This record gives sequence, structure tokens and C-alpha cells, in this order.
Amino acid sequence: MTLETECIRIGGTPRIAVIMLHGYAMRAADLAPFAHSLGLSAVFYVPEAPLQAVPSGRAWWVMDQERRRLALLAGPRDLATEVPAGAPAARAALGELVARVRRELPGLPVAVIGFSQGGMLACDAVLHDAVRLDALALLSSSRIDIGEWTRRADRLRGLPVLVSHGEADDDLAFATGEALRDFCREAGATVTWVPFPDGHAIPLLVWRAVRRLLSGLSHREEG
Repeated sequence: MTLETECIRIGGTPRIAVIMLHGYAMRAADLAPFAHSLGLSAVFYVPEAPLQAVPSGRAWWVMDQERRRLALLAGPRDLATEVPAGAPAARAALGELVARVRRELPGLPVAVIGFSQGGMLACDAVLHDAVRLDALALLSSSRIDIGEWTRRADRLRGLPVLVSHGEADDDLAFATGEALRDFCREAGATVTWVPFPDGHAIPLLVWRAVRRLLSGLSHREEG
């Protein structure tokens, strides 16, 4: 499966390639302003998830809306035990995109930023398929398929990983973000933790942290 992907070139000679994965019920276009706002000399690849979401937007894998509704009656969720049936196809598609980026921009650092379901996919791909990245940002996300993730955790060793989560997130519990942070740390990743007081979002505090992460890779390339 080849993902429909917008390619956004910003600045002069690119110093980094960034793949941005949107969340459930979002569109690729939702993240384009974020890419432009970073002000980096970079190429951003923003793919559209392949499936229709409910009630609108796109999805990396299907979500049972009734099950979600019932789960939220007990409060924000932790999806660690979820094993999404569509995850293998989504991982394969992301792997193809990473390979394309490596071919088109050989030698440049490659980072993936994933919001919510996009973050779950990004981390899942690194762990299951050994997708080679130079940095990973998991924004307002969750662990999934924790049994398999735990068995493959060493694939995160040494990888710079930014984890952010909102204390007022009413969809994925703040403790879910803390658990994702701890999982990455225990796996040996170099973790930057960015909690914030808002909900399921990407506030200015996280924008700044993402920019620092990507700027560090850009400067490394220049050196």
C-alpha cells in the first residue's frame, strides 16, 4: 500500500527529513501548518492515513466506536493491551515511506513525529519492523500490543524519543503518557519528557520541544 503523501520543502538546502503522522479522525492537511511553523530547512512528508475514520477524517486502523464510548465512561483510556488488526498493514505502509525518504534524501537524518494514533503507529513500526530512524516524537499517544512491544523493546535503545502528554487529556489518560515515557526509558531510549496542563493537543510547549529535537538533528548534519 502506497500512502498518499504531501511533500513540503521549507528553507534552503534541507538538513533533515521529517515524516509527520496525524491522529485518528484527522487529515494530513491538519499538520501542514505545524510543519511550516517550525521554520527549519527541511523536507516534511505528511501522509494521509489509508482508512476512513468515524465520524470524519482518516485512520491508520479502524476503531470500534461503541467500545470506545463505553470505555470512556470510566475515564480516559490506556490502550496498552489493544492489538489493532490493521496495524501490520499500516506499519508496512510507513516502512515503504521511510524507505522512499531514504532514497530521495540520502544521508539526511530522518525523524518521525506521530500524534495520538500516529504516534502509536510510529513506535509500533520501530519495534516490529526495525524501521531505522534518527529521532521519534510521540505526542499524546499510548502504548499498544504491550506484550510484543516488551519483547522488542531493545530496538529503541539509544534512539532520541520525545514523549509529550496533557494532564487534562480526556481521551488518553495522562498516566498513559507517563507509562509510554517509562517504557521508552526502560528500553534504553534517550527520552525527553514534556508534560503540559492542556488536553489532547499539541500546545506551544510541545512545539518548542519538537523544534529543539529537530534542530539538534539538523545541526548534527551540518557538523
